[in-house]
Amino acid sequence: MKICYGINQSQLHCPSIATLGIFDGLHLGHQLIMKTVVNRAKATGLIATVVTFSPHPRAILHPQSAPPLLQTFEQKAEGMKLLGIEQLVILEFTRELAALSAEDFTRKILCHGLEAKEVYLGQGFAFGRGREGNFAKLKEFSNQYDFFADEVPEVLLRKQRISSTQIRTYLFNGQVNLARRMLGRPYSLTGIVMEGRKMGRQLEFPTANLIPQNTVLPADGVYITLTLVDGVWRRSVTNIGVRPTVSDLKERLVESHLLDFQADLYGKTLKIRFLHRLRSEKKFASINELKAQITLDSLVARKYFRNHLVRKVLEFV
Repeated sequence: MKICYGINQSQLHCPSIATLGIFDGLHLGHQLIMKTVVNRAKATGLIATVVTFSPHPRAILHPQSAPPLLQTFEQKAEGMKLLGIEQLVILEFTRELAALSAEDFTRKILCHGLEAKEVYLGQGFAFGRGREGNFAKLKEFSNQYDFFADEVPEVLLRKQRISSTQIRTYLFNGQVNLARRMLGRPYSLTGIVMEGRKMGRQLEFPTANLIPQNTVLPADGVYITLTLVDGVWRRSVTNIGVRPTVSDLKERLVESHLLDFQADLYGKTLKIRFLHRLRSEKKFASINELKAQITLDSLVARKYFRNHLVRKVLEFV
């Protein structure tokens, strides 16, 4: 996939089938938009293109209400590539760009820059000065500038609208199963393994202590997870929290214990996928009581992975 920063005609592949949006999380609704663009690109022989913005527009216009992002840029780009997007155009969001009218944005970016022959919007997405560029406006511009425009319908889950905001709410509540259903895959975070206090080894359950690159973490607690190590997904149990039994510090940590695996992981970049929440974090009366609970957590996780229905699902994750 070609990644372009800004509209530089000499670097872009044109003409294109395009969509524009934030696409944070690449949930099922976003995936339908991507699949629509990719299928039309294959049918026409044009370039499947996504136009997005960095930073998030609200981080510039309303920083106090800017949402934490579900994905790093690398995660988003990787996901788009897997969906078949051929070209990702990143526009630096500035107040100057925000002041551009919807018509000027359409003419300069979509028509002249990308030579877009078809443009697809997700339902409710708005662009241009004061969010004036809704689908009705885009349809009007399409007649004026000679391209096809269409709106991709929302995706509903049990009659509920799928949205990045709702997914964040689920994660902040520890409801990783519900977040997974809206994302179409387990929520994942990426982090670099740092050296910790080696408390896990003392408890006979060594952990990889991560510095997460994602800004959205599920609620404090213990989760059944998969951890990617050197290209292999390994069964794991992950704790998010402040470790109240062994520390008085309030620093929030992510620690992953890999089942039946021991190796020096310091400095490695790991990816963790959250499958199921086991329990909330709590302070135990003693180290022995904590160790007994960790043993139980590991046994429950092993049973979870032995379930044939879970194994079947994980084949497609």
